[in-house]
Amino acid sequence: MKQTVQTNGISLAYHEAGQGEALVFLHGFCGSSAYWERIAPELARTFRVITPDLRGHGASEVGDGTYSMDLLADDIAGLLKALRLEQAYVFGHSLGGYVTLALVDNHPELVKGFGLIHSTGLPDDKKAKEVRKERVTLIEEEGLEPFINDLIPRLFTPKNQEEMKDVVEHTRQIGLATPPKGAINTLQGMEIRPDRTTVLIKAKCPVLLVTGEDDHIIPSESTWAGAPEHAMRETYSHCVHMSMYETPDNLIHTIQSFVK
Repeated sequence: MKQTVQTNGISLAYHEAGQGEALVFLHGFCGSSAYWERIAPELARTFRVITPDLRGHGASEVGDGTYSMDLLADDIAGLLKALRLEQAYVFGHSLGGYVTLALVDNHPELVKGFGLIHSTGLPDDKKAKEVRKERVTLIEEEGLEPFINDLIPRLFTPKNQEEMKDVVEHTRQIGLATPPKGAINTLQGMEIRPDRTTVLIKAKCPVLLVTGEDDHIIPSESTWAGAPEHAMRETYSHCVHMSMYETPDNLIHTIQSFVK
């Protein structure tokens, strides 16, 4: 059952399970805390696992204006403080990775270690910015469904699209539940996010970087950009952008090894 806290002017929904070292998982764009459903129960056997819905996603409040990564990070900082957590390990998938880096940048005292899962510290280039604008226009004119129907299958390998049809459809339904306004505000925030590779380069805490061998959304070289020498790197074969669904056992093992 999800709980809520008032933080940074909105109601933020989250799920919590387990005890021990705190692990916080931040989902990707047009996702929700449900993205972690295949790894959270196992990790909750030995850790305190917290999976929030980012602003404008899942059961969290939408709010107005552009969602800068700093704004979303402040939401998470407020959640950690509300839960009286002095520090936590924070893992961010795609969009969640951008938020994680903003959290490390602006609230380093809260982060004991962090992981980017199919994410990057690089900003959008000119072409990516144009694509963000096109997607905003598409959602404004045609609603969220055409965008989600195009996006979700491309997050999985062709083989997994066939063999995991129920999972792909489940992920599509999660995406369709995203408020259109939340999606638009987030697209605008991702477009203006700054280069945070220096946050990676200067990181003193443990760093985990996870990529899919077939990831064309955020290629491996983008995930490695700015990686400090001490970073733990993992590349999963037969995986595009959704290791929490495509290869959950590997992701569980990686996170357990990283934290321990």
